[in-house]
Amino acid sequence: MKNYVITIARGFGSGGKDIGMRLSEALGIPCYERQILTMASEKSGIDESVFVESDERLRGRYIANFMRKLPVSGIVEPYDKEFMSDVNVFNIQADIIQTLASTQSCIIVGKCADYLLKDRKNVISIYVEAPRDYCVKSIREKMHVSEQRANQLIHSTDKYRAKYYSYYTGGKDWTNPTNYDLVLNTARISREKCVELVKNYIDIRFGDF
Repeated sequence: MKNYVITIARGFGSGGKDIGMRLSEALGIPCYERQILTMASEKSGIDESVFVESDERLRGRYIANFMRKLPVSGIVEPYDKEFMSDVNVFNIQADIIQTLASTQSCIIVGKCADYLLKDRKNVISIYVEAPRDYCVKSIREKMHVSEQRANQLIHSTDKYRAKYYSYYTGGKDWTNPTNYDLVLNTARISREKCVELVKNYIDIRFGDF
């Protein structure tokens, strides 16, 4: 195995991105989240604002067809009327995620990466969550908002992330623990300890990489 990938799905306010950044520093490998939007824009020529607008959310009205499977490689050409569609924007990002998983060790936060890479042997998928009071406290400290606003942000963000995940995975539930290698509750152990736990799991899973 020439490289490994860690994917991180996370409830809003649970600290999943922060754990990703800490892992990046501890392991000496890059962590991709917002950067994937920039890479997708540069690859496609589509303005980055389009990728930002559809980042883990559905634009407009979509009814998920739970029986369909979207082709990861189904990128359309610029002259196609669907070039700016949500599905094409998703597929452009998916292609970048697949390329990263094939070429380098890295951490990928969100973007349905656990599902896109589920058949790869070199991937460890993690879900990070915490009770509401922990997430509210975390958001209030980071964003300097009221308790009411923090609760609103958690509700709305987790809702649109859930719809996005369900739409692009054929109806799967992003909180289902069977989707992941590890489920971490940051209210039970610190984020630093979460990093240590993941490092130990890498050793168990991949040996002396």
